[in-house]
This record gives sequence, C-alpha cells and structure tokens, in this order.
Amino acid sequence: LFWLLGSLSGVGWSEVALCSAVLAVCLVICLAHARTLDAFAFGQDAAAALGVNVARTRIALLCTTALLTAALVSAAGAIGFVGLVLPHAARALTGSGHRRLLPVTALAGAIFLVWVDTLARTVLDPQEVPVGVVTALIGVPAFVLVLYRTRSTS
Repeated sequence: LFWLLGSLSGVGWSEVALCSAVLAVCLVICLAHARTLDAFAFGQDAAAALGVNVARTRIALLCTTALLTAALVSAAGAIGFVGLVLPHAARALTGSGHRRLLPVTALAGAIFLVWVDTLARTVLDPQEVPVGVVTALIGVPAFVLVLYRTRSTS
C-alpha cells in the first residue's frame, strides 16, 4: 500500500538529503536545457531547425527525469497528480519560459506536498490517510478543470 499510494511517514533525514542532492543536480541539468525546452514548445521539427540536437537532448532529459523520479519514488512511493497539475498552475503564474517555470514548479510541488502531507496526517487523527489519496482527491478535479480550459481555448 505504501508504494501504491505514497507516504512521507517513513521518510527520514537521510532520504531527504539524498533526494535533495539528486533534485539539485537534476534541476541544474534541466535549467541548462531551458532554452532547448523552450524551442521544443514549437515542436521537434522547429527545434531541430533552430539548431537543437533533438535526439541528444531527448536522451539527456529522459535520463535526468528518470533519475529524479527513481530517487523520489524510492523514498516516498508513487504520489500522483502533483506532476500533472502543478506545472499548469506554475505556468499560469510564470509564463511558458522554462528558466522561471522549472524552479517555480519544483517549489510549488514541495509546498503542495508538505501541505497535503499535513492534511493527510491530521484529517483522520490518529490514523494517517495516504498522501496519494489526498493528492488524488485534490488533483482529479483540478486536472479535469485544466483539461476543460485547454479544450475550451482550442
């Protein structure tokens, strides 16, 4: 159940330190590719026309995100909807430029997860609701709203 719904109850300071180090390295790598990610917003062909090595960039960013995902999921389990909803909210605040979007999304995700974990630990005290359940209860309606807005604007 821990791995399926995610929980921060078993996460100690050693896991926090490891995940923080992995996050710092991966965020620096992603920020180094910020302009490239901006070019990808226009499609792969446009990015290639702008001089982006699409295959190399794709592999580098895929490996970076796989490393970050592996570290975080190994510490806390699978906590859904944080990565689906918060980037859209952060984009509404910062615009689509990845130089600002990436750190704001990381910070918003951390703040949201602390808030949701606090809610999960206190809502049915003394029992703890898995964090993934609370993020799903918040994330599903928010994601439906994002889909609805995206559909109505296109």
